[in-house]
Amino acid sequence: MSAHLPIGVFDSGIGGLSVLRHIREVLPGEDLVYVADRGHMPYGNKHNDYIVSRSVLITEFLLELNAKAIVVACNTATAAAVSTLRSRYSVPIIGMEPGVKPAIQHSRNGMIGILATERTLGSGKFKGLVERHANGAELFIQPCHGWVEHIESQEVNNEQSLSLVLETIAPLIAKNVDTLVLGCTHYPFLEKTIRQAAGEKVKIIDTGYAVASHLKRRLTEEGLLNGTSQTGEAQFWCTGPIEEMQRLVSKFWGDATPILPLPDQANLS
Repeated sequence: MSAHLPIGVFDSGIGGLSVLRHIREVLPGEDLVYVADRGHMPYGNKHNDYIVSRSVLITEFLLELNAKAIVVACNTATAAAVSTLRSRYSVPIIGMEPGVKPAIQHSRNGMIGILATERTLGSGKFKGLVERHANGAELFIQPCHGWVEHIESQEVNNEQSLSLVLETIAPLIAKNVDTLVLGCTHYPFLEKTIRQAAGEKVKIIDTGYAVASHLKRRLTEEGLLNGTSQTGEAQFWCTGPIEEMQRLVSKFWGDATPILPLPDQANLS
């Protein structure tokens, strides 16, 4: 029976939809419940305790909906809260991390740029990731100020996007990086612009597919995989204005599914 329960996915906004798309591709038969905490975004400039509190509230909400696994589709929330979530809850908790390891494997010259929020880049989890996998590669860390807010505005891959991306990654291109890591789930929505700014020879690493594949392995190990051939349903909840979220889901997910407001207890600051 548990195999037919939904997978819960959450992010501070719509960035996690980039991961949700990979989950749908890898696990087409699974029901999905997505929470966008847009009333409290961005997480990247919030204190760790605040992010942990939000992550706990949303996880408990998803568990009330009988989620059989939780995907923290946010690098910042993963860095701040995933260890707390795993210590509290028995369901599989799948987190995100910047793709440092695959970037090093793909890089030809060992010069790699890491694009992420300041909170992710400053976390102990990220520093440990670098220490484990750097192996002599030269990693250039680049916070991406304003990227999340720009993507959440719906106006992406236009002239304003190009100006924003060029300003951010110009120092990395000047250092001759041949690989860029998208260390935030929002950033794949700017991949077209990043490609335009960086050039065709630069490899871009998005870990969304790897996360979806890991989720499939965990569900299989736990006997929770839904083997149906029918496409699963997707349900969307959010804090903040419903109308804005509706437009964003239609644009980035391509589905007119109604957006539901999170209950009051999950809206508490």
